[in-house]
Amino acid sequence: MIWQPQQNRGRVSGPAAGVAHERIATRKERFLSMANMSKKILMLFAVLGLAAVASAKSYSIMLFEPSLLGGAELKPGNYTLEMKDEKVIIRAGKHVAEAPVKVETADSKYSSTTVRYRNGDGKYRIQEIHIGGTNLKLVVNAE
Repeated sequence: MIWQPQQNRGRVSGPAAGVAHERIATRKERFLSMANMSKKILMLFAVLGLAAVASAKSYSIMLFEPSLLGGAELKPGNYTLEMKDEKVIIRAGKHVAEAPVKVETADSKYSSTTVRYRNGDGKYRIQEIHIGGTNLKLVVNAE
């Protein structure tokens, strides 16, 4: 066979031609599979990020009476209520109270956030919190 540089430019002829073609196809397949893997990893991080955000929901709550929650006393005022798993955290600045709760769902949404107290010993202990705009009822476990 006579070598002809114009005709064979970029091509491999002879028995090695099939091997070179297979090698190129394998590289392309690897690149595509790596691109798919990268997309899957990014999607996983996005889902995990959303799960982290969704796991801690927060609501605003106003207390009109000095209240006890989980042994901590909360003065009247505006607070942020956070739910994490089976625990409620109420905070305003440095004032933080937390307690285990049982999350229940009502048949319909509550029109406003309300707090139900237990007042047996002259102190207002938070017993239930109905979260306005949702059908969530938080029942505080007995201390």
